[in-house]
Amino acid sequence: MQENNYTVYRGDTFSTQLVFTDTDDVPIDITGWTIFFTIKKNRTDTDAQAIISKTITSIPNPTLGIYTLVVTAAELNSLLGVYYYDFQIKLLDGKIYTLTSGTFTLEIDVTRRIST
Repeated sequence: MQENNYTVYRGDTFSTQLVFTDTDDVPIDITGWTIFFTIKKNRTDTDAQAIISKTITSIPNPTLGIYTLVVTAAELNSLLGVYYYDFQIKLLDGKIYTLTSGTFTLEIDVTRRIST
């Protein structure tokens, strides 16, 4: 498992791309997989206490082995501080793996208006 830490400004849209390839860099078909993305205030919080919880079962072009997660500005608008996240996948055979985890820090932004 790999650890990645993200820093995002409150109220910004966040996106990151997951790329699944084999050892020869050939895309892995992720048809039928489920991707879980969870942000919690504390690692020990239950899933029901998650700040953001996404379960992705519909993946555009799964044969390319790529999924782009988007967390909207509205979802991040009221958050500040350090949180914890992870990505997990559930394969067709039911096996679950954690891909990456780390901190998800939301910094205070300067501009709060979203229209001119």
